[in-house]
Amino acid sequence: MRRDHKPYYLKKLDLKFRGWYVRHFLEPHFTYLGRGYVFMKPWHVELFGEPIVLGDYATVITTPDHKVRLTIWSDSKESGGIQIGNYCLLCPGVRIQSASGITIGDNCMMASSAYITDSDWHAVYDRADPVGKSAPIRIGNNVWIGDGAIVCKGVTIGDNSVIGARAVVVRDIPPNSIAAGNPAEVVNDIDTEKPMRTRADWFSEPRLSYRFKKLDRVMLEGNTLLGWLRSLLFPVKGD
Repeated sequence: MRRDHKPYYLKKLDLKFRGWYVRHFLEPHFTYLGRGYVFMKPWHVELFGEPIVLGDYATVITTPDHKVRLTIWSDSKESGGIQIGNYCLLCPGVRIQSASGITIGDNCMMASSAYITDSDWHAVYDRADPVGKSAPIRIGNNVWIGDGAIVCKGVTIGDNSVIGARAVVVRDIPPNSIAAGNPAEVVNDIDTEKPMRTRADWFSEPRLSYRFKKLDRVMLEGNTLLGWLRSLLFPVKGD
């Protein structure tokens, strides 16, 4: 479809249902789930193990074929854990798996199919070992991890850095760097003299919620229930 044919009142009901679903099915599995979250299709989020922390104003987007999975699988009660800061974005297909501990700062963005894992999940010589070698991962504030990138065990990524699409990060990336490749190498630096706007800055914009609601009303104006059903059952060119 080229546009959303859903009536505005159905859009509001859909948003209320999503909120109920998160509170009823997902929030009990988080050690902490912050305020102001947005989950798109939350029924495609999978959580396993604890502790899992997701900070304030998180945005989590999923699709049926690209679930978001946060998993802790450890051979020790004292290790393992996922902590994600405030104002973070998780796109479809993001997987985060921990055996030692993964800490992600504020304002981070993880693009589609990014994979963050602090373990090999099998030993080289003992393939029956369910964990293998593991080491904690630390990702700083305002880090952008590109489409399909992989962040491996023991890595630290500094504040404001960008990891390119399909990069494989096996060693530390310093702050204010752009890294790409397999294995990922620093290919450029970020100019710290230029102003940088974060997701927190965007969320702090006055009346942001009101603007979104007004945009929805304008975009869905004139839509009817029959028109929406017709577009689902009997789509035509231009839908």
